[in-house]
Amino acid sequence: MKAKIRALTNRTSQQNPRSVLIRLNQIMRGWSNYFKHAVAKHTFHALSHFVWWRVVRWLRTLHRWKWKDVRRRFTTPDGRWKPITVDGIELFNLESVPVTRYRYRGNTIPNPWTLHDHAITA
Repeated sequence: MKAKIRALTNRTSQQNPRSVLIRLNQIMRGWSNYFKHAVAKHTFHALSHFVWWRVVRWLRTLHRWKWKDVRRRFTTPDGRWKPITVDGIELFNLESVPVTRYRYRGNTIPNPWTLHDHAITA
């Protein structure tokens, strides 16, 4: 996933930021939906941090912003960070994905031996 993000947010890229955010969101949503059943909360946090910094660095280069310009654009008046938004497209937050573990079913998982035993006793 990091390779795809790096390819999309290359600093010398002159792509439309709206289309880049749409593609990044598609990649991150698909990846997070696949891995949300694993123990991935820490990984989601790390990847969210990585994506945020890649996008900010890319936007700084694209628009020739200084850090002061980034803060002005992406913080609220009380100093809190807002999500990165370009033309109404908001960067997907991987940390907001709920991680749900598979339910432990123990001996209730069907297998050929228990199915055979149930057929005999029934």
